[in-house]
Amino acid sequence: MKKICVSFLAVVLADGLAVLAAGPAAAADPAPPAAHPETQVVSLIGDHMVVQRGRPVRLAGTDVPGQAIRATLAGRATTAKTDGAGRWSLALPALDAGGPFELTVAGSRTLTFGDVWSGEVWLASGQSNMELPITRTLGADDAVAGGCPGIRLFTVEQKTAGAPKSDVAGRWQACDPTIAAGFSAVAYHFGREVHRALGVPVGLIQSTWGGTPAEAWTPREALAADPTLKPLVDVLDAAEHDPQRRADLAKALSAWEAKSFHQDTGNRGERMGFAKAGGSGWAGMQIPQVWENAGLNIDGAVWFRREVTIPAPWAGRDLSLSLGAIDDFDVTYWNGERVGATGAETPQYYAAARHYVVPARLVKAGRNIVAVRVFDHYGSGGFAGSAAQLSVGPVDPPAALAPAPGAAPLPLAGTWQYKIERRLPPAVVDWSTRPAVLGADDPQSATVLWNAMLAPLTVPSPLPLAGVIWYQGESNVGRAAQYRALFPTMIRAWRTAFHEPTLPFLYVQLPNFDDPVAKAPIGEGGWAELREAQATALREPRTGMAVALDVGESANLHPRNKHEVGRRLALQALRMVYGRDVLAIGPTFQSAVRAGAAIRVRFGGATGGLETSDGAPPRGFLIAGPDHVWHEGTARIDRDGVVVSSADVPAPVAVRYGWGNDPPNTLRNGADLPAAPFRTDDWPAATAATAEKTAR
Repeated sequence: MKKICVSFLAVVLADGLAVLAAGPAAAADPAPPAAHPETQVVSLIGDHMVVQRGRPVRLAGTDVPGQAIRATLAGRATTAKTDGAGRWSLALPALDAGGPFELTVAGSRTLTFGDVWSGEVWLASGQSNMELPITRTLGADDAVAGGCPGIRLFTVEQKTAGAPKSDVAGRWQACDPTIAAGFSAVAYHFGREVHRALGVPVGLIQSTWGGTPAEAWTPREALAADPTLKPLVDVLDAAEHDPQRRADLAKALSAWEAKSFHQDTGNRGERMGFAKAGGSGWAGMQIPQVWENAGLNIDGAVWFRREVTIPAPWAGRDLSLSLGAIDDFDVTYWNGERVGATGAETPQYYAAARHYVVPARLVKAGRNIVAVRVFDHYGSGGFAGSAAQLSVGPVDPPAALAPAPGAAPLPLAGTWQYKIERRLPPAVVDWSTRPAVLGADDPQSATVLWNAMLAPLTVPSPLPLAGVIWYQGESNVGRAAQYRALFPTMIRAWRTAFHEPTLPFLYVQLPNFDDPVAKAPIGEGGWAELREAQATALREPRTGMAVALDVGESANLHPRNKHEVGRRLALQALRMVYGRDVLAIGPTFQSAVRAGAAIRVRFGGATGGLETSDGAPPRGFLIAGPDHVWHEGTARIDRDGVVVSSADVPAPVAVRYGWGNDPPNTLRNGADLPAAPFRTDDWPAATAATAEKTAR
């Protein structure tokens, strides 16, 4: 979904096989060895890398068959020899936390990597709420102000594959405000909290893809071994062997997108002179931000414009114009002429940073006009990057200009003028009706993301990790019963692949969200059922769940308070993995006992006492009698419990809390951590019609 789901427009090839924009080429293995092979290493080895402290340092790569390989790190060396296919792997002795170190790998040539650290390495995975970059969240600029020393970042390039691959695309990067701005906000805030608490380097590996279900991240063998999950593999195989079916599904997807999203019917603003100076009806807006945050709750086309004063030495020179991410599509102008555009042909268009070259002939000294037409077809719209990403400056300035005052790029963040060209109501999309294309090139298909984006981290020997953080489930809402088996299966499969039977696995329970399509009766909701399915995975050893029911946004599938989500995951890690004496969970259901016309609920995790977020009696409790009709309960805190009753339920038999897509939820403990949703019944979900009939 978009922004939980990527838009994949299918192209039908001559043989009738539908190939998505992410296509088979994207899933291919790294390029074959050159005619004269030489020492190579996998992508996770490089400058700025972090290795897991206290664990052997595992390295791998290729070279000439039979070639001796020698690796040296922090004064410790290990040797190996390539096999007949030119592959090699080795393990250096474990290191304590520290650095920077230099790593050398010598074979048919010598490679040297600097700024290598030993610390804590965490894998962050899931769909769009884990993928959501810092730039799209609350406090984005403050989050990266002052830099992020002690943290190193690795983003796995998004690819699909029909079979497990041997390497990923990506590279380690030292964390600075610009790099961090495009990184997973949840992972970043988690890593920063861990670094601050432990004082050791933290390496974060982001492997995410919006709009993807859990089965896409699960190995084939694990799915095939469970009779209830094997159909997920069978339907993929059937689609792969039926080109005509793939083509038909691709056409259906294109038709669904055309129907579900607003379509751009033409650029009227350009004809009306919006790309040039002058004209009335323009208002001011601070940029960057998505326009919904500025109170503009619309989809459609909006123009943005501002003056830029260009220093004389830049006149007649090519300029590099950086605008950060723009949500969704843009056409960009300089002094009234187009200089760039990004549309649906660009993968992840809504998160793609815009970089355009302004040709020298358009650049004059003094006053210039930059204008951007933004079309938003669904969800948030506008400038979604960070302030640091908005700038304009010379392309490869000559040496004579480099030290001169004014040679640095000019910042473009600040007040821009805007004008609405086409006002459309926010699109309401029923994602449950989205056709699945299926196939090795469709990221929603079973196994394909495990194969391309995770399996390479496990071969030829698994990458040592401190643990995993996971935020996913939105794409499995509606299949909660299946998720009860699927999610634990995935966790166990990952642990098997990483040779870590108790690899810490920390995950986010879905936040509140008011599904605009699937309105549920009181006490029901697909999101509630998925949250319950997530909670059942706590039966697996060394798992932890961060409750996020209170930090969602009713109308926003991608709530912006990712700092708190990362902090709650970090609390779980500090307690479970690092043995810190911190409270990591909120009130958790323990028991429910009938007390006359009320039910008394007791909680664990009530350290510091029970309280509410607003100081009023707890809200979010529902109570029902033998008729199975739910009523809002009147609740009061009584020591470590809550007493719930309702005048409409004289003989209560069941109670629920925080149950629904977007339920009230105010109960928390003294550490300001929210209570987890729960129910004491196992009744099947009621439809709105049956609930109304029962209530009568």
